[in-house]
Amino acid sequence: MKKLLILIALILFNQNSFSQEGYKPSDENIKAREWFKDARFGLFIHWGVYSVLGDGEWVMNNQNISIEEYEKLPSFFNPVYFDAEEWVLMAKDAGMKYITITSRHHDGFSMFDSKASDYNIVKKTPYGKDVLKMLAEACRKHDLKLFFYYSQLDWYRDDYFPRGRTGNGINGRGKGNWNDYINFMKSQLTELLTNYGEIGGIWFDGEWDQFKWDGKRFGEPMADFKLGEVYSLIHKLQPQALIGSNHHIAPNPGEDFQMFEKDLPGRSTKSFATSVDDIGTLPLEVCETINGSWGFNLKDRKHKSKKELVQYLIKAAGYDSNLLLNVGPMPNGRIQKEHIKSLREIGQWVKLNGETIYGTSRGPIDPTDEIASTQKDNTIYIHLLDNRSTYFIEGYDPKIKKITYYHSRNKVEHQKTKSGLIINVNQDELNEIDTIIKIEIL
Repeated sequence: MKKLLILIALILFNQNSFSQEGYKPSDENIKAREWFKDARFGLFIHWGVYSVLGDGEWVMNNQNISIEEYEKLPSFFNPVYFDAEEWVLMAKDAGMKYITITSRHHDGFSMFDSKASDYNIVKKTPYGKDVLKMLAEACRKHDLKLFFYYSQLDWYRDDYFPRGRTGNGINGRGKGNWNDYINFMKSQLTELLTNYGEIGGIWFDGEWDQFKWDGKRFGEPMADFKLGEVYSLIHKLQPQALIGSNHHIAPNPGEDFQMFEKDLPGRSTKSFATSVDDIGTLPLEVCETINGSWGFNLKDRKHKSKKELVQYLIKAAGYDSNLLLNVGPMPNGRIQKEHIKSLREIGQWVKLNGETIYGTSRGPIDPTDEIASTQKDNTIYIHLLDNRSTYFIEGYDPKIKKITYYHSRNKVEHQKTKSGLIINVNQDELNEIDTIIKIEIL
């Protein structure tokens, strides 16, 4: 019966296919966008058979592991300690409102029970269970939304042809038909949108593999991912489902939020960063790692401090963006203790200060590494991040009704000048991570 429903959905879609050029989001989608913008904080999970090698999610490409060799990995993947509820509660205790997990990464291995491909966790691993199904049930139980990361790039399948810019050193890749690959993606997306209940959305990655690249900017596409057809399918099956794509360019018609990889919106600290001119009006999300890797990396010791992670969440909100913070679980199903500790520390901070993050918009002060601001109605929260005693906010001239320290509620010594606002911080009020000033404006 399940196969029949998926087939009917695909037939109906192909009979009524339309371009997303004229996409008008449904009322459910608009409501979901508003929820997403208010949520501010989510958990990213990069998990797959690549974790067996402990060298990140790009190991197949980076080590040029052949198809025949890589096909041996699933037999070693047996996450007997995986506990979906434990993961969900860890995220919830950290103050996160949603989870985004890799359903299929660039290596082409599906982490769910897919009828479109036998190359999946149920059929090819000794574990033999659908981890996405268990995670979906735990998310519903504890009121977290679940998004599925889905790779448009594939280093495994023959029908991902013509090849893109990556994976070309992997032996054993054959030649196939691009349209077959598009139909395969549609089939898998239909499974993800019909077999796991209501989901938060689809998080695409890999379109950039088929862009020309001059070392500075992405250029013309080299292949057609049929985005209009794919996006239409998603919105037909689940109108509220949000679509985002990690393509590093301006949003395409049909996308519902815009994402940024390891780069705050407009900062352009990465070579592949989305330019300021390409930032649109959709809800924003920046994704970042706790250490330096997305997938489990045995030698990655670059774990960020509590201060760095909390301040990144604050800065993201100051840019009017969500933060999607990543963990890379181990092949045994456990999450690294360093990551658990980091999430616990962030959760402690959020419990005390979440009001200044959740449901806020970008404040009136342009964010920097020293200061960020968020706003909710007539209340402005200024986050002082540099542990200084004096701050000068140039050009800021608010009509202040009241200005206090967020926690003690004591009055803040300040001075308004023709050039801006001077804030003198009492030494007893200084916080090493974030001194929060609350301004009520007229």
